Amino acid sequence: MEDLKNTYTKIEEFAEGQLLLVNKPYQWTSFDVVGKLRNSFKPLKLKVGHAGTLDPLATGLLIICTGKMTKQIDTFQAEEKEYTGTMVLGATTPSYDMETGPDKSFDISQLTEEMLRNNCGKFIGDIQQYPPAHSAIKVDGERLYEKARRGEDVELKLRNVTISEFELTRIELPEIDFRVVCSKGTYIRSLVNDFGAALNNGAYLSKLRRTRSGNFKIEDAWEVMELVNTIRELKVSDVQTAR
Repeated sequence: MEDLKNTYTKIEEFAEGQLLLVNKPYQWTSFDVVGKLRNSFKPLKLKVGHAGTLDPLATGLLIICTGKMTKQIDTFQAEEKEYTGTMVLGATTPSYDMETGPDKSFDISQLTEEMLRNNCGKFIGDIQQYPPAHSAIKVDGERLYEKARRGEDVELKLRNVTISEFELTRIELPEIDFRVVCSKGTYIRSLVNDFGAALNNGAYLSKLRRTRSGNFKIEDAWEVMELVNTIRELKVSDVQTAR
């Protein structure tokens, strides 16, 4: 992290355009991170945006662009992603994760490790998946999760995605740890839900972490408040230099 801290010497560099790697905290929205960083630049009015939303219950790599670099957000967002996570077999939830409680339960006593590992192969390659009803996709100008939380029926459309790698790294039923490498637009919650359905069973996501986006890795990411404090220190340094 010291090398990163030495990268920025003047606050103006962020206005010119910088790419920042941030570790999104648990239960923060991606917009929460953007807002926190944008506020740290005040009174400098600066464009700040992220390249790829992470759900509030997910953690990990969030690419933040500032200033002129925001013009490249679409390019960064289109890159391949890698995730690690944990699923729970034997139940489903309406949101496909822990945002909502289980609505159905299943017997997992007949599932074997061989069945579970062979099941991964069904999802590698170009596949189609439905997004979760509890997602940030907009329909008629409104987020799907807003409709779902009101109990309204939502029309879901199949999406084409690519799963390059899908492996199980720990099996201790009902929990399974996994690693996925996938294309832009892939919903890991949907992948987990479909994984359970393919076994005539159920599964929901209990933990998710983005570890890579393109060539950028979580190991090189800032903690949010560490970055905020660094930005504030630069502002103080600029004022002292001006005096």
